[in-house]
Formats: sequence, C-alpha cells, structure tokens
Amino acid sequence: MANTPRPPGLIQRYREELQARHYAKRTVATYEQWLRRFLQFHGMRHPREMGSEEVNAFLTHLAVERQVSPSTQNQALSALLFLYRELLERDLDLEGVVRARTKRRLPVVMTVEEVRAVLEQLDGVEALVAGVLYGGGLRLMEALRLRVHDLDFQRRQITVRQGKGGKDRRTMLPATVGEKLRLHLEGVRRMHRQDLAEGYGRVELPHALARKYPHAPVEWGWQWVFPQHHRWQNADTGEQGRHHLDPSLIQKAVRRAVLASGIVTPATCHTFRHSFATHLLERGQDIRTIQELMGHNDVNTTMIYTHVLNRGPLGVTSPADLL
Repeated sequence: MANTPRPPGLIQRYREELQARHYAKRTVATYEQWLRRFLQFHGMRHPREMGSEEVNAFLTHLAVERQVSPSTQNQALSALLFLYRELLERDLDLEGVVRARTKRRLPVVMTVEEVRAVLEQLDGVEALVAGVLYGGGLRLMEALRLRVHDLDFQRRQITVRQGKGGKDRRTMLPATVGEKLRLHLEGVRRMHRQDLAEGYGRVELPHALARKYPHAPVEWGWQWVFPQHHRWQNADTGEQGRHHLDPSLIQKAVRRAVLASGIVTPATCHTFRHSFATHLLERGQDIRTIQELMGHNDVNTTMIYTHVLNRGPLGVTSPADLL
C-alpha cells in the first residue's frame, strides 16, 4: 500500500493562505516569523488549544518585557488576527492587552543643500536609485521593484505598483533623473539581449501572470529597471534569471555618502522620501497633492511634514523673526 502524503502543517497552511490572498513576500515572511514566536512563547501548543487569553499574554509580553514599538506590536497582532480569523475561523477578544507606548517622532528631513551634498557623494546605479527616491518620494523597495514599463518618459511620471498596502499610484519623474535613467536603460537592454541570446533573460512576475502570459517574463517591458549584475540560478531546474538589486547595497552606499558628505543629519534611504514631501511643502505645494504623490491613505499622515518646515509648525513665522 502506497504511503499517503502527509497533510500540510499549520505553518505551511498559514503561508499558503497568505500567498493565496496576494500578500507581499516580505509580509508573508514577517507574519510567519510572528506565528513561530507566538508558538514558541506558549511551548509549541497548537493555536486551536489557545485563544484570546494566550494572544493577550503574548502581546503584553512584547510591550512589557521586550519593550517593542507600537508598530511592531500591531504587526504581531495583525499576524495573529489573520491566523485566527482567516485560517482557524475564530474571533478574538483582545480587551485588556497592554499596549506598547506610542512615541510621536518627527521624521528626519535633510535640507536641499544636504540632499545635494549626499547625492554628490554617490555615483553609478546607487546615485540613480537615490535620485528616484528623492525625485519621486519613493520608498526603497518601491524603487528597486520598478519595471521598465513603469517609467513614462514622455509624461515624466513613475507608476508605483503594489506599494505599501497594495496600492498603485503615480508620482513624478524629474527631468534630471529621467535623462540619466534613459542612458542606464540602454545598458540594461544590452544586458537583457545578451541574456536572451544565451537562453535566459527571464524575470519573476507577480502572482499568476507568468502562467497567464507565458512570454511576459522575457519581454523588455517587464524587466527590472535596476537588475542585479549576476544571474540567479535554480539549482534543481537550472533555470536562470535576474533579481532586482538587493536593498542592502543601496542602504550601505547611502550610509557611506552621508558620512563622506559631513552632514550631521542621521539620514537614511527613507530620509529622501521625507525630504521630498517637506521640500514640496516649503515651495507651497498643496497638502492633498502631496498626499497623492506619497500614497498616504489619510491626509493627517501627510500633515506631519508641516511640523518640520523651516518656518516652524504649520508654516507660522516666529514673532522673534519680526523684531
């Protein structure tokens, strides 16, 4: 009698349920990590044997013992809510949870002169990525996941697909960055043609698009704007292709550039995005337009940039400057 295959375990079913609902890869990995930590905290008991009391205890432990941030605690909560509501089809009573203390922090923002000083320390593809981050207000992964057809040079705009929260949006493609991107893509296209000539040239497509459009993975429009220099290879099938650049390469390059520029602002890749919004406000751009460009659901999220303007909160001039 043939051995019947073992049914998938809890974690595998949890992962597959997230993937079936088109959660981002990073979200799937993060949620899976929180599930594992929850199970370890309770001695590897099955979640069906636990409920609101155990979830409350875990979240309280994160806030009191681990002293995590509110966003981290909420992330763990979201992972467990998905487990119980979507996979186990049970609701939770979350009253009595000790919440992590909320600390309101203003975003770190560079001045225009500081942005220029940092960009001058970058070159090559690192400078291009940083130019896109500042010029369009993109998050780092949004920039690295850009495909060729997401750039519209004629309209000078960038389409960000599946940004935070799974939303698409359009933002600006500055003329100064656009011309450099054109030259960059000429080199990328030559590399793609060489890959095709050698029997490769495929990229990963989101969800089931590769099955729906079998030729799309080799089409020029679907290629990464910022591909890695080396091809990946599947050890089992021998299939090769190219991923986009690893975010750590850009993060390290920006860190070196900040140190070399001599500025004291603790800037990172995300600081370019904050600076983009703040500098638009300083130039008089309306808050609703900036909200759309940033992809914020709530205008109150965008309003925080009014508190870091050179003229003070809400653009008010200090009376001391009138003396």
